[in-house]
Amino acid sequence: MTNKSAKDFLKSVSGKSGNKGVQINMNSTDSDLSNASHLEMAAGVLKQAKSDLRRFYNGTSQVERELYLDAYRWIMSDDCTWPFSFLNVCELMNIAAADLRQELICDQSLGVFGLGVRRCAKMLSRFQNSLAQVFTKKEDVGATCVSVN
Repeated sequence: MTNKSAKDFLKSVSGKSGNKGVQINMNSTDSDLSNASHLEMAAGVLKQAKSDLRRFYNGTSQVERELYLDAYRWIMSDDCTWPFSFLNVCELMNIAAADLRQELICDQSLGVFGLGVRRCAKMLSRFQNSLAQVFTKKEDVGATCVSVN
């Protein structure tokens, strides 16, 4: 199995409503439901840590600072002795822990403005790539058309 990229994961859990990445089939066995429940829990824990890092990065109250530090310590910990440790959650979700750790720590220091700039840059890059694909396809179609006399 290959690891999902950290960016793909972060994009999938960035929505406001619950995690829709894990769906449960009505004909699932108990082990499938248990697996799905573990995946949902793992995704929820990661989503909460991501949220806490962003929201409380510049926390002013003691509670805000503690929430930030809890999320930061959890992400930076290499302890795998408890089931929902950062490393175990990453393994369960088949995500490269080092990549996700780096992405989460970099994201939290950007702040709201930096995240907006980053999103705009990504959208612009995607738009440029799609335009390049459209024009490449048109050139390929023109090159394959040969007039027959």
